[in-house]
Amino acid sequence: MNSRQRRGVILLLLSVICAIGAFAGVLSVINDAKSRVGPEVTAYRLKTDVQPYTPLADGQFEKISMPKRWLSPTALTDLARIHGKTAVTTLKQGSLLQSDMIVDQPALRPGQQEVAIMIDAATGVAGKITPGATVNLYATFPGKTDRDPDQSKIIVTNARVLDVGVMTALDPAADDGAHKSTEAVPITFALDTTDAQRVTYAESFAQRVRLALVAPGGDTSIPAKDRIYRLENDK
Repeated sequence: MNSRQRRGVILLLLSVICAIGAFAGVLSVINDAKSRVGPEVTAYRLKTDVQPYTPLADGQFEKISMPKRWLSPTALTDLARIHGKTAVTTLKQGSLLQSDMIVDQPALRPGQQEVAIMIDAATGVAGKITPGATVNLYATFPGKTDRDPDQSKIIVTNARVLDVGVMTALDPAADDGAHKSTEAVPITFALDTTDAQRVTYAESFAQRVRLALVAPGGDTSIPAKDRIYRLENDK
């Protein structure tokens, strides 16, 4: 091997050593950055502004990932914790969700009262009505005479559910033939005086009372002409 070849081999070896050194340096920088940043965790960011005392819903937030060490101790990483909560102040778009931003929804608003009635466990609840939900209440009534048709009425709209009780077995001896359910669930609502009277009247005299879950954010107004239904209306 002549001198030129030896110089070439030496330069090649130096290049390999430099490359290994550079690679090791890059790995060191990456590892150092990872050690500084740490593991990432889930956080939630507001998609839009939320006004004070507005009930919070999953759709108002977007899921993001960020280094755990950059997350404040009050940041919420579980979106389930917003259920039944309202904004304590104006929440700005892009802000991270914090525990000090939210408070429990007030059980009752001024002028409201708690009213609990028994609802058919199968047709009225079906496991989908939870505290904080908004529902419409339907009641079916028999005609005043044998010639009068039966009718279904929307007796209360946008009733707020405060609590869903434990399923209770009904007394078979109390069955008047119209109610065939053997189990019911006590549902507690926040209602004004008039709606409370409507609900208690329906529980006492209606053949059946049903709940209809209202989708959040939708138009919940129901025209007066659509609040009463008779079978003859479809003819």
